[in-house]
Amino acid sequence: MDVESVLQALFADGRAVDIALVFIGIEFAYLLWRAPQAQRGSVVVNLIFALGPGVCLMLALRCALTDANVIWIAFWLVASLPLHVGDVMRRKL
Repeated sequence: MDVESVLQALFADGRAVDIALVFIGIEFAYLLWRAPQAQRGSVVVNLIFALGPGVCLMLALRCALTDANVIWIAFWLVASLPLHVGDVMRRKL
């Protein structure tokens, strides 16, 4: 099997997105584990606002790659907006 066919298979059924989401989950767990015990609550909120929009966009991509109903693509795209706005407000940009 050549590299092109492997990549095509990974993207055709959305597994590439699944792999990326696993790494985001590992990143979330690692950053939470490294946070001081007293600050874990605020770290969880910060991580949700920092990682959430990207996760939503990746889920929308997965839906698009797997020919899911357009409602699901729109749902994940719309879900990313309040998380992104919250992240911007949290950073006070």
